[in-house]
Amino acid sequence: MFGSSLMDRRSKPERVADQAWQHLISAVGSAGDSVRDVTRTARRSSSGLADDATDLVGSAADEARRRAGLAFDALAGRRPALPWTLLIAAALAGAAIGWAAGTAARAAGSRERSADEIEFVDVDRPNSPAGLDG
Repeated sequence: MFGSSLMDRRSKPERVADQAWQHLISAVGSAGDSVRDVTRTARRSSSGLADDATDLVGSAADEARRRAGLAFDALAGRRPALPWTLLIAAALAGAAIGWAAGTAARAAGSRERSADEIEFVDVDRPNSPAGLDG
């Protein structure tokens, strides 16, 4: 009696989260059972196929465990960790692109200055053919 009235007093989100967690636990448990059954059957059928199936089933079980952990964290209200490797790689790529752009801008700036420094000289030619001198 006491336990049932205590369960009724919880808020609806808490009850929903508890039910979701119970469903998740049962799904992971049944997935583990079916994975074990598939592995046993594969081992009985052939040793070569069993090795391949074990690898496949093992990776599926690892993925199921990873997803169950993420689901548990989500139900508990924890945020996933930042992907530091990806962030560091993006920062390094940005730094390389910035360095290349800066180098190209400096090179383009030095080319413009050299074009401005060209001096044009007027030359008077005494017998120019088409009257270009005057």
